[in-house]
Amino acid sequence: MTRKALITWGGREFHTPKQSALVIRDMLAAHDFEVVVENGTTAYGDPELASFDLIIPVITLGTIEKPELQNLLQAVRGGTGLAGFHATMCDTFRMETDYQFMTGGQWVKHPGDIIDYRINIAKPSDPIMRGISDFDYRSEQYYMHVDPSNEVLATTTFTGEYFGWIDGVVMPVVWKRRFGTGRVFYSALGHTFEEFKVPQMHTIMERGLLWAARSPNP
Repeated sequence: MTRKALITWGGREFHTPKQSALVIRDMLAAHDFEVVVENGTTAYGDPELASFDLIIPVITLGTIEKPELQNLLQAVRGGTGLAGFHATMCDTFRMETDYQFMTGGQWVKHPGDIIDYRINIAKPSDPIMRGISDFDYRSEQYYMHVDPSNEVLATTTFTGEYFGWIDGVVMPVVWKRRFGTGRVFYSALGHTFEEFKVPQMHTIMERGLLWAARSPNP
């Protein structure tokens, strides 16, 4: 059975939401998903939203109408998967704490802006991380408020170069979690679409999408 995915994109261009959405579209199409790509949040209000097996928000600093949010929350609680990356999932809809409760985290700072840092694999035996070793990365190093119930798959460690009081803080970068019967996957990597050219980042995101999607054989 062909699975269906919905990608919504929008918001400020500095996170290249449209280009990133198209990268995700191609990832999923390669795995025989039927992919719908929409601009904005209107699709979240569709009564048939729960028929999608996976939803991917790619929206920078967006807003969402209350009925749209409630429909989205209900779809994921009922088994639709949710997956996303960077600010386009965990720094959008900032005022909606119910949304943050679902995603498991919220961006608060990226000290130093674009810098070199290291990604450490926390669960190398997890299928999403299998075969991937610690790797260097150049992007925004996300400092986030995170849900302690997240299953953390990768982390990064902050230095005190920009803010001395966070020296040594170990921060989740990639996690998965449950929301009702739905699976939720998040990666803090992906400031622009060009970062998908990093092999480890691309592989982690691709595997995370497939993990989050509702199984065709429940």
